[in-house]
Amino acid sequence: MDHFVKLQQSLDALFGTGSSKYLPKDIDIILSRKTGRIRTVSHKGKLLCTLRINGSLAISIDFAQTLLQSKTFRENCIEINNDAAPFVMEGRSVFCKHVVWCGKNVRVSSDTPILFGNQVIAVGKAILSSEMISDFKRGVAIKVRDSLKSRKEEIVV
Repeated sequence: MDHFVKLQQSLDALFGTGSSKYLPKDIDIILSRKTGRIRTVSHKGKLLCTLRINGSLAISIDFAQTLLQSKTFRENCIEINNDAAPFVMEGRSVFCKHVVWCGKNVRVSSDTPILFGNQVIAVGKAILSSEMISDFKRGVAIKVRDSLKSRKEEIVV
């Protein structure tokens, strides 16, 4: 199977049907030398995602912002309030009480983009499901993996 098609099918399976149509056509796929599987995917020198051993994708903030154009992808995201945004940008975890809106496809251990003002500010691993995040008012909802703290360009929110 072609690696581009495999990546498209993985995106559709993980983030909803139709989200793969926002994948750029001219991507660079780096394969593992030992196994021959997809290791990383980049576009114009920017890392888009990394394929994990279990088949899931670790997406970058830039790629999440690109996929945000898809309505089905938005159901995998959460939106936070003004109080938590500066801390999440620094790489801190998101607590349940700071979640304003939660997509219905947020599952435990899934990659979850964190939105503030219709912009992706971080990507993390969900600790709780969407129903639990909506019900609870205490505890960690998302453990941030990648945030805007490591970026050198100016952040405009």
